Formats: sequence, C-alpha cells, structure tokens
Amino acid sequence: MSGLDSVATGDAIALTRALVRIDSRNPSLVTGAPGETEIAHALAAVLTRWGLRVELHRVAPERFNVVARAGRAIAGAPTLMFNGHLDVVDVEAMHAPFDAEERDGCIFGRGSSDMKSGVAAMCAAAARAARLGIDGEVIVAAVVDEEYESKGTRALLASGVRADAAIVTEPTGLAIDPAHKGFTWIEVTVHGRAAHGSRYEIGVDAIRHCGLLLAELDAAEAGGMAARTHPLLGRASLHASTIIGGVGWSTYPESCVLTIERRTLPGESPDDALGEVRDACARLGRRTGGFSATVRHVFSQEPSDVPIDAPIVRSLGHAMLQENESIRYDGMSAWTDAALLNAAGIPTICFGPGDIALAHSADEWVKIDEIERATRVLTRLATTWCATGATWPL
Repeated sequence: MSGLDSVATGDAIALTRALVRIDSRNPSLVTGAPGETEIAHALAAVLTRWGLRVELHRVAPERFNVVARAGRAIAGAPTLMFNGHLDVVDVEAMHAPFDAEERDGCIFGRGSSDMKSGVAAMCAAAARAARLGIDGEVIVAAVVDEEYESKGTRALLASGVRADAAIVTEPTGLAIDPAHKGFTWIEVTVHGRAAHGSRYEIGVDAIRHCGLLLAELDAAEAGGMAARTHPLLGRASLHASTIIGGVGWSTYPESCVLTIERRTLPGESPDDALGEVRDACARLGRRTGGFSATVRHVFSQEPSDVPIDAPIVRSLGHAMLQENESIRYDGMSAWTDAALLNAAGIPTICFGPGDIALAHSADEWVKIDEIERATRVLTRLATTWCATGATWPL
C-alpha cells in the first residue's frame, strides 16, 4: 500500500515515500505499464484533504493531470505555478523499484529523484503556504507524460492555465537552473546502388558513404558547433544515435539510415540543426562522386532560458538565503517542461531535490534532507511571491 491516507498535511517526506510506492510507468514508453491513473487520483485525494482546490484534467484515456490551487485568487494578485510530472520510465535491472526503501538518509526507488520528491516538495510547499496565508494563488500542476511527449503540460497550457512565473521541481540538487538545452532529432537516409559484391564498377556503398558523412559531422561539431557556448550549459553538441544498413555479405548496400540527435542551445532552432546536416551532405556531395542523401526532421523540443536577473530567479534566490541555503546557479543537462511554459509566456526555472544524474538509472535515490530543504525554500518563495503588495525581488 502507498500509505497516502496517513500523510500529514505538508509532510513532503512522507508524501515522497507514498508516491514512489505507486507504479506510474509511462505506457507510451513501457508496453502494458499502468500510467498515471492511480497516482493522479491518489494525489488529488491527498491535496483535497490538505485543503487545496483540486481538479482532475483528462489528457488521454485514463491519464489525468492534477491541477490544485492554494491561496486566494484575487484580481491583480500575483500567481505562481509549481509544475512536476507524475510518470516514470521503465524499471529494468532495478531492485524493489516501488518499495521506497530508506537507508543511509535516502529514499530509494523509481521516481525518487526524477521526480516524485520534487512533486511532493511542491505540493507540501503549497499547502504550508496556504496555512500561513497568502493573498495570491499557488497553482500546483502534477502532469502526465513528460517522459515521452509532454502531453500533460501541453494540455495544461491548452486549457488556459497561466501564472506570472513557474518553478519546475526537477532534480537540481537545490541549485537554481534557469536554462536547459533543447534537442532536434534528424534522420538521414544515405542512398547507394545495390550490386553484387564483385561489381565495384556499378555498386555504390551507402554504408561507406554514411561513414564519410559521420566524419564530416564530426568535423562540424569540432568546429563551429564547439564555438557556440552558453555560460550555464556549455557548448552545442551532436551525436549519432542509430545506424542501420545492408542486407548481406556479398551485396553493395542500397541504403543506410542514420539517426542523429543535436542538442541545441538557447538561440538555436531546429532549422539551424537541420541546416548543419544538409550543409554537411552538400559538401560531401561536391567532393564524393555518387554521394546522395535525404535529410528529414523527426522531432524537436526547444531550449529554455531565463535571465539570471529575472524576478522569479531573484525571488527564488532571496527565498534560499532566507532559509540559510547557499545560492548556486547551474544549467539543467536534460530537457524539461520548463521550455513549454516559457514558450507560453510564463518565466520558468528548475529547482528541486535530487540528482538528475540518477534519473532513469538502475539505482535511483534522493537525499531525505534535500526534500525538506526544498520544501522550506518553496514555501518561503510562495509566501513572499504571493504577499500583498509584493515587489520583486523582495
């Protein structure tokens, strides 16, 4: 049993344990996985018992966002969103992934770091802030499907939910993460000409030509890509994800399909990434007889970037100092729903307990003390952001 019925109001650590015990593997990633139905209904019941105004928003069959509100919705008063995802990835090679085992000051299990501890911290902070009294509104959005297509946050925004600023409580180790990279997935089909292995005069080897393209892309990454940097995120990058080609030992391969992931910096677009690959193909075509390739855009997610001096960044830093936490700024290595919220005009940064390096790992855990520390900071942020006549930074 998850134990959600016994979680006291505002107890983020107990809520983390209870959420980790619920299997919420994303069914779009894991065949036959249960999805977020159980965890969404259970969390909605807890937040209702804690005094928040709670709605379940259907995103897909048996998949629901939990949208809860704390404080008072006063015309013109500030609003703050806490956003986090309920879905988790597969548990292959994990030991007791849903036991929420505690040892050495940590909670172990799938989602403990990514990001049920963050969800618990933001929910507990909203409840604590409401008890202290706030004149604005804190919106808690616990969403589905972030690990696949972010259907949850997309649906949240499509429904019209907005706030003056937002915190996505992804695992940052209590660092303030105002930026993260985007990515673009690109498929390249290199065309050859099938022929018997002995007929070099008519065969065109698509796999060898694909190798030449990889060398060309390697040079491009070491050149122009490496020169483009961000103060928190480092440089742009590209890697080959998969390669498929050939039909047999004695046949020139007619085609070779290469998939590429290009991690993009703020200011770079999917068209920029596609252009780099197409330019590499064009250069190779001018140098290599018979080279031909088709480049196709598959999927992209935009980068996210909020200035260090933005009100939400400064206010979070102020809250950390008030809670005797040192301020650290970092760049989030992974993509998050913060990019979608920022694109919708909601300045959004990441801050939460846990280590992103443990996300999706076979040994995932979160430090218990980080959960409580994050909750205190988020409570302080909520109460100051939503204070009557608040100005930023406080």
